[in-house]
Amino acid sequence: MQKKIDEHSTASLITNQPSLDRLVERLSNQPVLAFDLEADSLHHYTEKVCLIQVSTEDETWLVDPLAQVDVRLLAPIFADPSVKKVFHGADYDMRSLYRDFGIEVVNLFDTMIASQFLGESEFGLAAQLKKRYGVELDKRFQKADWSKRPFSTEMMEYAAKDTSLLIGLYRQLEGELKAKGRLAWVEEESELVARVRYSSREGEPMVVRFKGASRLKTRELAVLEELLKFRDEKARSADVPPFRVLGNDLLRELAEKQPRSMFELVGVQSLTPKQIDRYGKGILQAIVTGLATPPEKVPQLESSRRPVLDRNVEERVKRLKFWREKKAAQLGLGVGLVANNALLEALAEPGPVKLSLLKRWQHEAFGSEIEELLK
Repeated sequence: MQKKIDEHSTASLITNQPSLDRLVERLSNQPVLAFDLEADSLHHYTEKVCLIQVSTEDETWLVDPLAQVDVRLLAPIFADPSVKKVFHGADYDMRSLYRDFGIEVVNLFDTMIASQFLGESEFGLAAQLKKRYGVELDKRFQKADWSKRPFSTEMMEYAAKDTSLLIGLYRQLEGELKAKGRLAWVEEESELVARVRYSSREGEPMVVRFKGASRLKTRELAVLEELLKFRDEKARSADVPPFRVLGNDLLRELAEKQPRSMFELVGVQSLTPKQIDRYGKGILQAIVTGLATPPEKVPQLESSRRPVLDRNVEERVKRLKFWREKKAAQLGLGVGLVANNALLEALAEPGPVKLSLLKRWQHEAFGSEIEELLK
């Protein structure tokens, strides 16, 4: 299936192995390729890659991993250091490619990072395409269920636009970065993103990755853990993301209020009658189980409080933050992009200045300033 994207290019949908074989051969001699992924994390319990978009300078293909094709045949192209792979906001894509197909990416260029290092205030792909090409991305499909088949014409157009202009965007950004002397900065940051991997957190307490759990009391934590287990079980059986069963704010409220009867559940305003009817008994049982958890079996969380710094160290951190503010303004970058707080605190520790903690570009751009400041 082929879909016209604009007057210069078409997007072909790859749904069988012979077509993918031909595509792999076609892509093998390309110096630059643009990629993007679409997944179904908002619609299913176990997320998966549902579409892989790839573009050359003037052609775009949409590879369907849910069809009878072996996507791993693309792995040598992704791993080829002589081929530049262009992504926008690649962190999630790197994790997903490795998780689903064991694919690793070498020679990555992340156009979102590039936009940030050029001081762009709006660095999302939609903002960049609108600013530089006047192209509007249809926001209706940002949260679409890409596991559904067949694709509509509009969905194919949306997917193709994510990569059809990405090489052109890359070339613009590369030129602007060279002019500012920052191309190596972005290449190093892109290289670091290319190394991120998906890691399963199976086996650890669910409250560990629940935002705000550290502010709960011990008994509330035990109840929250049981509520999370209950929600996860229901989400798995219904094949939906857990948040579609019960939201996080609601679970936090239940862990704090700990209702013990259906009457008390009705008093929880965040709970709908439908949720009470469907999950009420399970919620109450989870709360009872949580309240009965022995103290030694309550999940332990690392303290979210920042350690109290030595007065001298604290003073050095203040000086570094003041320097960072001025340096960020000078470079036209966000302060977090120049150096995050964890790095500043590590640099402020007593002893010789640990310049080895800096990335190569940071060392080159202002390593000597930091060393002089901390002497």
